[in-house]
Formats: sequence, C-alpha cells, structure tokens
Amino acid sequence: MYALKEKIQSLPLGSGVYQYFDENGKILYVGKAKSLKNRVKSYFKFTPTLSPNDTLSPRIYKMISEVYSLEYIVVPSENDALILENSLIKQLKPKYNILLRDDKTYPYIYINFEEQFPRVEITRKVIKSKNIKYFGPYSVGARDIVDSIYDILPLVQKKSCIKSKKACLFFQIGKCLAPCENNVSTKEYQKILEEACDLISNKTLLIQKLKKKMVFLSEELRFEEAKLLRDKISTIEKSQITTGVDFATLENIDLFSTYFEKDRGVVVKMFIRQGKLVSSSYDFIKSDFEFDLDEIYHRAIIEYYNSNEILLVPDTVLISHEINDDEKNDLKEFLYEKFGKKLEINYPKIGKKKELCDIALTNSQELLRVKKDTSYEILQENIKELFELSTISNRIEVFDNSHMQGSATVGAMVVYDGQAWDKKSYKMYHLEAKDEYAQMKEMLTRRVLSFEQNPPPDLWVIDGGKTLLKLAKEILSSVGVEIDVLAISKEKVDAKANRSKGKANDIIYTKNDTIKLLSTDKRLHFIQKLRDEAHRFAITFHKKTKLKLDKEISLLKIKGIGEAKVKKLLNHFGSFEVVKNSTLDEIKEVLNQKDGTLIFEYFKQMESTLGEDNIKKS
Repeated sequence: MYALKEKIQSLPLGSGVYQYFDENGKILYVGKAKSLKNRVKSYFKFTPTLSPNDTLSPRIYKMISEVYSLEYIVVPSENDALILENSLIKQLKPKYNILLRDDKTYPYIYINFEEQFPRVEITRKVIKSKNIKYFGPYSVGARDIVDSIYDILPLVQKKSCIKSKKACLFFQIGKCLAPCENNVSTKEYQKILEEACDLISNKTLLIQKLKKKMVFLSEELRFEEAKLLRDKISTIEKSQITTGVDFATLENIDLFSTYFEKDRGVVVKMFIRQGKLVSSSYDFIKSDFEFDLDEIYHRAIIEYYNSNEILLVPDTVLISHEINDDEKNDLKEFLYEKFGKKLEINYPKIGKKKELCDIALTNSQELLRVKKDTSYEILQENIKELFELSTISNRIEVFDNSHMQGSATVGAMVVYDGQAWDKKSYKMYHLEAKDEYAQMKEMLTRRVLSFEQNPPPDLWVIDGGKTLLKLAKEILSSVGVEIDVLAISKEKVDAKANRSKGKANDIIYTKNDTIKLLSTDKRLHFIQKLRDEAHRFAITFHKKTKLKLDKEISLLKIKGIGEAKVKKLLNHFGSFEVVKNSTLDEIKEVLNQKDGTLIFEYFKQMESTLGEDNIKKS
C-alpha cells in the first residue's frame, strides 16, 4: 500500500483518466477527473494508514478496499477525459463501472430538395447539401416507414429511374408518375413530396392509411400482401411511445429516463422533433452493486452522443431525475464541444415537459416488469454458479468456423442478448488461415480489434476444446479485457467425435474445470443451443461461399482463361453472376476480343445445357 500512497501523492493536477486495479492486476474502475490529484485523493484517507474515505457510498467504499494499484493518463482537457473514459469503459468492462451497452447507430429519413425530383431515403451519416430535410432519429421502423411511403405515393421509386429517360414497370403499375418522360411537373411532384413529409411526421395518419390498404388487400383475397403490410404497421407502431402530450411548439427534445430495481435497470431514450415524438428506444443494464443515478445518466448521454452522427441537434436534453451539478456541467461542456451549441440539461418539475418525463419513467418501469422471467433468471444464476462465471451473462457471443478441405474457409459469430438471438449483431468472417486453431485465432483477433466500436459481451462461447479456450483467454488478455469464456466440444470415442443423435456427449471447459453434464441437464441444453446456432450460421455462410467459389472456379475451365484474367473480370464486374449476364461488348472492354468471345460463348453454352437438363427432368 506504500507504493499506492506514494503514487497518489505524486499525481498531477491536470485533467485525465485514472484506472484502479486489484492485487491480481484486474481492472476495477475507470474514472475521469478535472484534476487527477484532487479527484483520486478524495477516495482515500491517509491517516493513520491509507484506507477508503468514510464518506464514500457502500459500492465505492468496497471498491476502494480492493484497490492495490493505480494507473493514469493525462489528457489536454476535461472533454478529452470524458471521451477517453467512455472508450475505456466500453472496451475493458471494469467490475465497478455501470456498463451501459448502446452500440446502436440510429438512422434518419431524409429528402434532398436540391434534386429536381427528390426521393425519400435513409442515412446514418451527414450528407453535405444545403437543402436537405431530416426526420428522426429512428430506433426501429425507418425502413418500413420509407417502404410504406413508396407504397402509398407515386414517387420516383429508384435512383436509376430518372437517368433512364424511359418509363418503367413502376409507371405501368401506378407507383410512379414517370417524371423521366416529363409526365409530371416539378410543382405537381412537390405536392406529393409535401404529403410524404406529412405522413413521415404523423405516424398516426400513416398507420391509418396502411390499415385501410391492408383491409382492401384482404377483401381482394391478397392475403400475403396484407400480412406483409400488417408486419410493417406493427414495426412502425413499436417505434413510438404514445404520450398524449401536445407541446403546441416546434421544439426538438431528447429525453433520457432510467428506472432500476436491485441489480437490474433500464434506460429509455425518447426523441421529440418539432413537438412530436418520432421514436424511442431502450437499453437494459445490470450491476452487481448499487446503481448510481449520476453515473447512469452520464454514461447514457455520453454513449449516445459520442457514438452517433447527430443530424438534428436538439434544443434541450431532458432527464427524469435530478443529478449532481458538477456532473451536469461536465455533460453540458461535452455537448458544447460536440455541437458548438449550448444545450441545457434539465430535470423539469412542472408543466408538459414534466408530464413527458413521467411518461418515460412509467415506460421504464413497465419495460423492467415485462423483462423479468424467473425461469430464465434461475437458469442463468445456475450457469454462473456451475461454471464460476464473474457475472450473469446478459450478452453472449458464440464462435464457430467452417471449411471443406481448406477451401471456402469462413467464421461465424452469433449473439444471444437477454432471452433472444440478436441477429442484427451476427458477424460473418472470410478467413485466410489453414488450420482450425489459426482460423479461430484470426476470427477472435478481428473481434477484439472491434471492441471500441462494438463493446465486448459478458461471455464468449467457443466451439472447441481446452486449446481453443486457452487461445481465447490469451487474446482477451493481450488487449486487457476480462470476460468469461467457455468452450464446448463433442466427447471423443476412439479419437473421433461422437455425433450420434440422442447421444449429446458434450464436454464443457471452463477456466478451471472440465465439466461433463447429464444429457438431460438444462444448463447443458442452453450451451448446446448457443453452439448449435453458431454452427448453423457458419455452415450456411460456408455453403454460400463455396457455391460462389465453385462458380468462379468454373471460369478457369475455359481453355486460355487463366487465374489472372478471372481476377480481372471479378474485380471489374464484382461477381460471377454479373459476368455471366454481361454482353460480349462489356466483357471485351475488360479483356480482348478473343477472350471475350470465349467467355461469352461458354456462358451461352452453359445456359443451353441447363435448359436441356430442365426439359429432361420435366
């Protein structure tokens, strides 16, 4: 403790980030400070010996009791400290920090009025143009809203339509007025765009129109189309919380609310644009220690504004609880640095904004109530205890790879979040390595390199044995991340994996033990379910990759067409299918007359052969 005391007393006065470690070198906490010396010293009392300050909360007191060493990073400003702190917490997952996972980016709907016949489109990035109207951000439903607008109104359906100068199928089926053939004036088209803006801004009106069309389709016995429309309506409805609050102003407001019970909580975000609620989203959070309101709001606001392209900056930020003035001032400074605009962070106590905060708080409570599932919680508690995990696994990433004799080598990562598959977070990897150990190393290394953009989960599950478990732990250790890892493999009988159906003789490897459970054990079933989904996803991706490679390799069978020419074709056209459907003149532009003719005739012959085969089959 003498070394720690010396280090604390020698800390600089400048801004920075400090990190506390326990005696095993595991990270306990990451914090930011205007003055490193003053902030860190406030955690301790120095007489008669170095010990935690008596004024600390129970959670922080327990943490300081475990501190063995300290590291710090000096940065130029408080704002830099705030951003660095956020980045380190996301990557390192310290034991005592509240871990808020908000790695989503929110799309916006936009219309570029500088174009002669503008379209309704989606973006996640700032598009440089003076005359663009943005709507959003949207947590869900942006694509369904845009598709619905095109379904209801005869706008230009595709970017390529205007360039073609000729009316296409969309005109024939009444979904476009064919401005490409000057069938509609810019003034008339502008009126349709204004109606589109009204429908995007007023979801209630949009849903009414969609429901009316759904009834029409059902009456026409077009049930498949009616079902698709019903699903769109459901997604659009999910993107909003009904408030019943009419601001009667054109204010833009971002609202953050939280509610927690014991070791679980939820953060709700609501986005009000021009006085109307456009969307809302939420993130569940978990902590083995007491929750800290200041820290939750701090993390939620920094995480959202630092991770997203904000195309519509709010006029004010509302929160559903009062927070510490210093914390509030830090956040206001961060927002000013980010947007060059002074934003207030307010906890309203009366009026319509207070009503809105109360609605957000009520929704937070309801989300947490619905989230509870006793049987699932009991299973997770049992898994944590059996496998000696450091925390209940609310987010799990599972890895597997697949190949056929070294060709079409791919890797797959599937994600289980809470009680469902998070399919939007699934990842596919094309791998270069030749053996399974090197393939897994390549895939896991690529995953850890993306931790800053997409934070680590609570648990990794690897399809493999002890060797791959050790590999995963080493890769995590190399970047200073502490998360739990399990591996699962088939029991080997006579040096071969036993894959007989009904004999799920799987072995689970933990950091300390090799565990073999009864085939009826629910904990085993859960880990098997994770492994099987990763295996399914990897095999599916492998098959697609193999099929593509087989098609590309078929080009090499043409006499006189070598690998270099195949690569040249694929680099130019992008895929086998595009080459196959290209004209002779298009292929000649890339190669030469002779090679172009060889390839064109080859595909022509292939189509002819396939046609004859189909006739024989019928």
